[in-house]
Order: sequence, then structure tokens, then C-alpha cells
Amino acid sequence: MSKGLQIALGGVVVAVLLGWYAATNLEEIGTFQYFQTLAEFRAADTGRAARVHGYVAPGSIERDMGARSIRFAVVQDPPHAAPGASAPDSLRVVYGTLTAPDMFKDGAEVVVEGRMGSDAVFVADNVMAKCPSKFEAKQAQQASY
Repeated sequence: MSKGLQIALGGVVVAVLLGWYAATNLEEIGTFQYFQTLAEFRAADTGRAARVHGYVAPGSIERDMGARSIRFAVVQDPPHAAPGASAPDSLRVVYGTLTAPDMFKDGAEVVVEGRMGSDAVFVADNVMAKCPSKFEAKQAQQASY
């Protein structure tokens, strides 16, 4: 086998492997994918993996020790925006672990990653929570400069 044929064969193998990797991994959640609001997710629910942004509905967090999971609901608007208002459109979420982020609590801003299950419950693979008060303090400091 000539040296040129070996190089061409190696190039074809590399191209096939890169194509296979792109075809199998680009449909799932990548690190470059932005999150959707709850309304955007409801409008474009495709059954594919998604990131959904919202707020943990107050009083919705339930820890199931037997199933080793956390169940909660995500609402579109922050609870402090309309205190006492009911949240009719919420996304029920199950997170398959008892370990939650430190900032995870009622009313916390969250991004959940996963996909919608067959029983209309969003099965989260990852939950990210943040505390908006930390960002407000930084904005106040930046405004004073």
C-alpha cells in the first residue's frame, strides 16, 4: 500500500469519526444552548432535551426519601412580583437526587435541564439555582462608581 493511499484512508477515517460525533452529540444539550422561559418551552415543546428558566413555586418542594428524588414546581414569574397570587401555569419537575444546589429554595431562580416525561412531569438531569439578591447588590455597587 502506497504512502499516499494510507494518508487518504486515515483522512477518511477521521472524517467519518467527526461526522459520527457531530450527528450523535449536537442534538442533545450542549454547553452553548441558551435556556427557554417557561412560556417558550410550553409553546415549543418538542420532546427533546431542554433548559427551562423559572422560579421555584413557594411550598412546592417535596423530598421523597424512598425514591431519592426532589419534586417541585417551576413558575414563570418570581413569587415576590405578585405576592399571594396563584400560579396556574406551573411546570412540575422531578429531580432524581436528594442533593440540591445550595441556593435551591422556595422562590429561587432556577434553570432545569432535562426533558418532558410521558406523565407531563419534567424529568430534570440538572438543576441550577441562583440568588438574585447577590446580583442586585453588585448592580448597586456598580451604579455608585
